[in-house]
Amino acid sequence: MSDDLLVQTCTDWGMSLTPTQLDQLARYAQLLREWNERINLTTITDLAEIYRRHFLDSLSLARFWGSGPNSLVDIGSGAGFPGLVLKILRPELRLTLIESVGKKAEFLRHVAHDLDLHAVRVLDARAEDVGRNTAERATHDLVTARAVAELRVLLEYALPLLHIRGRLLAAKGPTVYTEVTAAEHALRLLGGKLVGVEPVALPGQDAHVVVIVEKVNPTDPRYPRAPGVPTRKPL
Repeated sequence: MSDDLLVQTCTDWGMSLTPTQLDQLARYAQLLREWNERINLTTITDLAEIYRRHFLDSLSLARFWGSGPNSLVDIGSGAGFPGLVLKILRPELRLTLIESVGKKAEFLRHVAHDLDLHAVRVLDARAEDVGRNTAERATHDLVTARAVAELRVLLEYALPLLHIRGRLLAAKGPTVYTEVTAAEHALRLLGGKLVGVEPVALPGQDAHVVVIVEKVNPTDPRYPRAPGVPTRKPL
């Protein structure tokens, strides 16, 4: 994928990328390929596919963040998607990346430093532990996640971190509708409301969907439960 197609797709979505941002994305792709030779960050190593399946996929979430957040928490950041890409798009964003694997967390810190991205925190911790931290609860505008967990589990990770009217944007595959139905109880219990399930078409790629959840009520302090429990016993 060329810069031209990336720029054109973003323009079609109502967003723009400056030459500096395009340079940052190019450098990010280079770092991803270099580090991937040492640690397992991604199975996607072709440059055009990195742009298509990582960068554009991440940028697509910005279409659904409303007036624009000031703070974002990216759960299970891995190689930084979508969190770091959204930070490049919106440099003033206060970004927290949650990544429990130490080597991946090291990569995230390196990319943030190399690209001169400010106001980026990398927490090498479990999402449950972050959500149980009173300093993090109910303080964030937006939570993002891509291919992290089944929706019931993800809701328990994410909703405690959001303030009222904050949003969760979860990138999911086309089979997510079964997860959405199963998550109705968890939504009510955790204080969330389903806003929508929006399809996203990327050039040359099958469509995926973005699940949009808004926090409408406070989350009971019992949640999230201890690390591992949400996965073993989804709400």
